[in-house]
Formats: sequence, C-alpha cells, structure tokens
Amino acid sequence: MVLAVAGMGYFVAAIVAARIFLFQRRGKLGCPPRRTPGVSILKSLRGVDPFMIDAFRSHCRQSYAGEFEILFGVSSLADPAVGAVEQLKQEFPELALRLIECPERLGTNGKVSTLVQLAKHARFDFVLINDSDITVSPRYLERVMACFAPEPEGHRKKLAPVGLVTALYRGRAHGTLASRFEALGISTDFQAAVLLARVVEGGLHYGLGSTLAVSREALEKAGGLLALVDLLADDYEMGARVDRAGYRVVLSAEVVETAIPAYDWRGFFDHQLRWFRTVRDARPGGYVGLIFTHGLSWALVNVLASGMSLLSLWLLGLSFFLRLSMAMTAGAEVLSDHQVLPNLWLLPLRDVVAMGVWVAGFAGNTVVWRGERFQLKKGKLERVSESAS
Repeated sequence: MVLAVAGMGYFVAAIVAARIFLFQRRGKLGCPPRRTPGVSILKSLRGVDPFMIDAFRSHCRQSYAGEFEILFGVSSLADPAVGAVEQLKQEFPELALRLIECPERLGTNGKVSTLVQLAKHARFDFVLINDSDITVSPRYLERVMACFAPEPEGHRKKLAPVGLVTALYRGRAHGTLASRFEALGISTDFQAAVLLARVVEGGLHYGLGSTLAVSREALEKAGGLLALVDLLADDYEMGARVDRAGYRVVLSAEVVETAIPAYDWRGFFDHQLRWFRTVRDARPGGYVGLIFTHGLSWALVNVLASGMSLLSLWLLGLSFFLRLSMAMTAGAEVLSDHQVLPNLWLLPLRDVVAMGVWVAGFAGNTVVWRGERFQLKKGKLERVSESAS
C-alpha cells in the first residue's frame, strides 16, 4: 500500500513536470531563431531497415538558414547501407552528403568507433549525432541549434554556456505487440521520467541518443568521442561529461521519432534488459528509485495482498486514473504521439511486464547488443566468450 501511494505521488509529480515543459516550450516555439551556425550531422550506419531511408530524407528536407552537411559512416563499403546513401545522394544532389568508410574498430562500441573517424571529416564547429532510425521535422535543425544562442543582455543571472542540446523522442511501433509495448513505454514512461528528472535535478545532466548536438569546444573539454569507445551508454555519458566540464545540457523544444522494430518477444526482452541494466550501471541510486515509478503494478499487488479490500480497490482506481493522466500528458500532449490513445488499454499489462524486467535488471550484468553478448562493468563493455556463455 505504501508503494502504491508513493507511486501515485510520482505520477502527480511527472504530470506537473510535463506541464512545466509544455509552458516553457510554448515560449520557445514562438521565437525566431537567434543563431544558425554551420553543423555537421554524423550518422554511424550498419545494415538497413525498411524505414531508414525515410528517416534520412527527413534530415535532407530542413528549412535551415545556416549551412549543414550529413556524413554517413560505414565500417565497410560492402555494407548494405551504402546503397541507401547513394540513392539519397541522387535524390538530393544539391546537399553536402558524404559517405565515408571507417574501417578501424577502436573499441567495443562499434557505433562510437565510426563516429570518432567521421568527426575528423566534419567541417563545422558544431556536430550533431543521432541514430539512423530517427525521423525529424523540417524545423529540426533550426530548433536544436537555436538553443546554442547566448542569453540576451540583462538576463537576471549569468548561466554557463550551452555545450550540448538533446531532444525528447517518441517511438513508432511496427507490427507486433512487443513493438507496441516498447513504443508505449517510451512515450508514457521513460520520457515522463526524463521531464521529472529535469525539474528535480535543476536541469538535464546527461544526453539522449535521439539527438546529441554539441560544440567541438565542449566535446574536447569533456574528453572527446574517443573516450566513449568502450561504453554502452555513450549518449548518457557524453552529456554527463559535458555537464561536468562546466557546460549546460539543455532540452530542445523539438520532439523526434524513432522507429521500433517489429520485435519478437525475445528481441523485446533483450532490448529492454539492456536498457534497464545500462540505467542501473550509470545511475545505481536512480535505478533503485525506479521502485516508486511502478505505482500501478504495486496497486495491483496491493489488491491481491489485501484480499481485494475496498480500500485497495479504491487505491487501484485512483492509481489507474493518475497513470492514464500521466500517459496522456507526456505521450499525447508533450510528444504528440498519436499511438498512445489507441494503445492505452495495453498500459496495465505493459507496466506489469516493465516491473518484471526492472527486477530482472538486478540479476546480472550481461546484455545482448546487435546479436553479441557483453558484460557491462562500470559503463564499459566486455565481450563474453562463447565458452563462457
């Protein structure tokens, strides 16, 4: 009962945090951009998926007053992603699109290894990194890069310069129930937690892989990309290091979209367990604190434990109402996720499954990433040998 009530308190706090973000975002969206610096977009590729080329096209259709280029990196020119990039270059001949072979494997994180090599070819003082399945609006660059503008003269307090800009994201499910579960969790749970952390911690102190726009100066003072080549949570750690280097990490008004594969249940659990164990490794205290975010599940357990008492049923009803309110505020209003409403009936089952995966996250350090098994130790990845597995 205590955990169920605490969970309801968490739902209320997350709703308030989402409302604060909505209020602040309205002011940002109405302002013209004060800065449009040149930016190099870096994309590390491996293989293709059905939605990747459309995600690339969305980056090419930017209404951005400044210059930008897109650099695509592959470990081998035999990679199937090369064909998609060549097609893109034919469709947008006026844009600065480059395909670069990045054959060196500098660490266990192949994505960051490619990014290190791509960064050497970037022309501009700002780089923007996001995943290959991220789809953006035509004003994406405008809204993200506007965050680097200095505070206007006469601002009431002096703030540290912005070093990194990140963005919220929603998931677009495809086909399977497991895919819908993950998309629902991203929009109604994870992003709500990010917004609450932003309020409680006085701002963001980490990055989200959906968007990592960073100045070269801040990146160099934070240790550079090379320092991240053995880390799994490279996006989180990049933001954390930029923050520790004395720069601000800010959240853009832009919301992007990531494509969720048509997972089978094995793929879903592997991905979820990797995410939970990554969070546990990066923020152990915060991971334990997730016990209070499973309010609806605790309310269900309370009903069973109390023999379906009237009080427990009342608490369940109130918890369910607050959980739905949080889902609609964060998912539908903040993220404009049109999949939330038709999938709300899945929310109780999705929350029970998420609580089970959270518990499983305590049970080991092994993660599966791109078909390979790794041990996660202090943020670093170590391959698990076949004999050990």
